[in-house]
Amino acid sequence: MTLTPDPAIQAWLDQEDRHTAETIRRYGTYIQYVGGDSRARETTFAYTVGLFGLGHPELLIFGLCPHDTAMVLNDVSERIRAGDDLAPGDLLSFDHWSRRVLVETVPNPGSIVFAANRFYQRPDEASVPVLQLSHDDSGGRFPNEPGYTDEPWVQPRPGEFTAL
Repeated sequence: MTLTPDPAIQAWLDQEDRHTAETIRRYGTYIQYVGGDSRARETTFAYTVGLFGLGHPELLIFGLCPHDTAMVLNDVSERIRAGDDLAPGDLLSFDHWSRRVLVETVPNPGSIVFAANRFYQRPDEASVPVLQLSHDDSGGRFPNEPGYTDEPWVQPRPGEFTAL
């Protein structure tokens, strides 16, 4: 039995699809930002939509403010559109940001990148691939290194987070 979606929800989803497509056409990438609540230990996260259409995994980042999130995802997306091909283990630095990011594979993208899977019409179990950009702390340490100072919930390790 196929469920018919509520017409109001379907209209909203149609508008979201149109907005996503227009943003990708204009800028090359759409960023889906999801705010968190530090009091409830819920981290913010964001991911790209549009890179999979170029044959590259989408990008995911946790725990940054909207400004830094957009700067990192837009910068790295531009590198990819210019021909870079990121791989797990790559270490990236930025001209206008003192932090670095480590590229890591996300083993459970279907439980996180719902907007990307909707855009590419892929079921969660056949999700678009995703690379996590894990950023270092103020001491230059990454979440997988001893002495990392940020709270673990702010930047979960790949595979530990779901948006469900």
